[in-house]
Amino acid sequence: MFDRGIRYSAQKNGDNRFIFNKISHLLLDKDLVVANLEGPVTDEKSVSIAAPFLSEKSYFFTFDPSLAKTLYDENIRLVSLGNNHILNFSNSGLKSTKKYLDEADVGYFGSPDGPRAVTKEINEIKISFISYNEFSNLPNGQEEKDTLEEIKKTKALSDLVIIFNHWGIEYNLAPEERVKDLAHQFVDAGADLVIGSHPHVIQPFEEYKNKRIYYSLGNFIFDQYFDENVRNGLGVEVKVNSKTKELSFLETRFYLDKNGQTTLLKK
Repeated sequence: MFDRGIRYSAQKNGDNRFIFNKISHLLLDKDLVVANLEGPVTDEKSVSIAAPFLSEKSYFFTFDPSLAKTLYDENIRLVSLGNNHILNFSNSGLKSTKKYLDEADVGYFGSPDGPRAVTKEINEIKISFISYNEFSNLPNGQEEKDTLEEIKKTKALSDLVIIFNHWGIEYNLAPEERVKDLAHQFVDAGADLVIGSHPHVIQPFEEYKNKRIYYSLGNFIFDQYFDENVRNGLGVEVKVNSKTKELSFLETRFYLDKNGQTTLLKK
């Protein structure tokens, strides 16, 4: 999330790269970095940067167009748009987001108007990313149905299917049973890995039918400092065996500094 306090920190220090300075080295050597983009990219003036604390406007996000190129430069070449803030500036903000991401050559999936999924080929391995957004405007139950159908359709065309979810209850330290049940349905339908966001805190991961489920990775770049749980984030590095397609995982703990930077968690 690049508005509000993060926008202020970037402006104060003269460059978007300030936000990434302590973690760039972890991103730049990866084949692909994927993240949740929690808001639109527009040339609209920020309304949250000066909004009163906890007011409605303080949760109304827009990111400076320069951030699209920053994402590319930091090797974040694929973002999910399936979240509860992407339409903060309505459909015009969504259209603007796609325009700036396209110009910066940053891929996306999970947009409210599509596409729900995208496939990337890395070292001759086809990896599909599919969005599930609990906060979509679809009729009750339709988001789940469409996601399950997308998994089944995509599974036949891909070596690996990764589900990227925006779900759950903010600040809950464990997933609800309904979320766990849905994650299991995704695996049953063919998902090889499930990644969750939205709660703003790290939740436990689970192994289900030999597939990894990360219910929530917590915050990565966000101006939340009111509790240690929201200041902690989890980065998941996924390594793919090119022959067996088996996955292995390496986890990195992040920490949100009050100066706007994301840093490595100090032991």
